[in-house]
Amino acid sequence: MLSEIRTLVSGGSSFERVTSAIEAFNWRPEIQAEQIPAPQRIAPYAYALEAGVTVGTDDEAGNGRLIILHDPKGNQAWNGDYRCVSFARADVGLEMVTDPLLAEVGWTWLTEALEGQNASYHDASGTVTAVSSRSFGELANEADRAEIEIRASWTPELKEMPDIVPHLTAWQALLCMTAGIPPLADGVVQLTNRLERQ
Repeated sequence: MLSEIRTLVSGGSSFERVTSAIEAFNWRPEIQAEQIPAPQRIAPYAYALEAGVTVGTDDEAGNGRLIILHDPKGNQAWNGDYRCVSFARADVGLEMVTDPLLAEVGWTWLTEALEGQNASYHDASGTVTAVSSRSFGELANEADRAEIEIRASWTPELKEMPDIVPHLTAWQALLCMTAGIPPLADGVVQLTNRLERQ
C-alpha cells in the first residue's frame, strides 16, 4: 500500500510532503490510527486514515476516518486545492441523545478543535446526527444504544507543508471529544506511536 502511495504522489512534491507529515504524526495513546485505501476518483491525490479510540483496556469508545484530498489545479467546490473530509462516531448516554442542542454541540466540537489548534481553514460544512436504538424480539436483551455521528469537510489553508499537523491534531481532539475523552492539558506533549502502516 505504501509503495502505491509513493507511486501516486511521484511528481506531486506538495502532497508527498503532506503524506510524510501524516506518517510522522504522533497520536495520543488512546488513538490507534492506520492508513486505509483512499478513494480514487474524487481527486488526483488522496490519503485516508482510519482510527479507533479506546478507553481502559481494549474498549472502543469511538472511531473515525479522515481523508486528505488534493487537486493541484484547485477545485471550485473546495475553494482551494486541498480538502479534509472527516467522519467521527461514538456512543453517548441515552439522556444526551434527547438533548435538542446535541447537534449544535457536536458541530462546536469540530470548530473549537480546529480553532484551538490554530488550524487555519475555510468553507467548512457537514452534518451531525444523533440517534438512539432499542432492540426487540430475540434481541430484546440487548441494551438500548445511542450514538452521535459527525460528518464534516473543510478546506485547510496550507501555506507550508507542516501546516497539515494542526489539522491532524484538531481531528484527534474531535475524536476524543466525541468519545468523551478530555483534551490534553496545555503544555502536555503526547508521546505515542506513529501511524501503523498496512
